[in-house]
Amino acid sequence: MTETTEYAAPSRLEALRALPWRNAILAGIGATITIAILAGAADLTALPLIIAPFGASCALVFGAPASPLAQPRNVIGGHLVTATLGLLAFTLIASPVAAMAVGVGLGIAGMLLTGTLHPPAGANPIVVVLAAASWQFLLMPVAVGAVSIVLIGYIYHRIVTGHAYNVLPKR
Repeated sequence: MTETTEYAAPSRLEALRALPWRNAILAGIGATITIAILAGAADLTALPLIIAPFGASCALVFGAPASPLAQPRNVIGGHLVTATLGLLAFTLIASPVAAMAVGVGLGIAGMLLTGTLHPPAGANPIVVVLAAASWQFLLMPVAVGAVSIVLIGYIYHRIVTGHAYNVLPKR
């Protein structure tokens, strides 16, 4: 038996590891600026403008701006869909454990059905239940925060990185 070595294309993980230092640093700076703006505005105004899933959204928007999962429709739509379904589950299901589980499941299904898959948003139903959030949660922090991340990402990539952001699919 002869042993042959075949060339294999690098895996996605290897491709991520090979991300140039400049891009990695710029992605980190973009995320830092975005979270500082949201957290700073929340601190100054005493309004709820930030939730943990926004950190993960920044990882996609600044670290993988061309990813379909990082596009504005996915960031904003994914957060709105999952927060809505999480709030619905929290409102209708007495058990917090069941509300979280059903909310996450419905949220993922909802994102897939609406073409707005954004993995960080999958955590929103958990945040809803743990915070005992009201329906105002949809406006603040979800809508305001998600739109802010997209706007800051668009401006940042346009001015600083030169990467394409808001890459629309070819039809």
